[in-house]
Amino acid sequence: MNEKLVEANEIIDEQETLKKKIEIELEVGSTHVNRGINPYQKWIHLARAVDAWRIFPRMFLSVYIFLLYYSVMWFMELPEPNLEQSGLISIIVGAGAAWFGLYAGSSSSSKNFKGEE
Repeated sequence: MNEKLVEANEIIDEQETLKKKIEIELEVGSTHVNRGINPYQKWIHLARAVDAWRIFPRMFLSVYIFLLYYSVMWFMELPEPNLEQSGLISIIVGAGAAWFGLYAGSSSSSKNFKGEE
């Protein structure tokens, strides 16, 4: 019985030394150094602000409204619009409806309203 205890203690000692070796190797082999503050944190905050304010979609929608206004005014001033000119205006108006649908359906408030997340 004593022999079994001695063998069990030897196995446990071997496992502990292996565990210590692994821990030491991990500590020495680690190259990650915590340097404190992320130098790009200001850029990350700026990106989150641009995303939260939705600057680009609003800018694109504003430009679209401007171009839509001038193209419709141009079309209405034509004395006799032909098929190609009316097709151009219908495409511009249809694209605007699709663009506005994508813009209105992508906000975080609409997700909360619909019950998603």
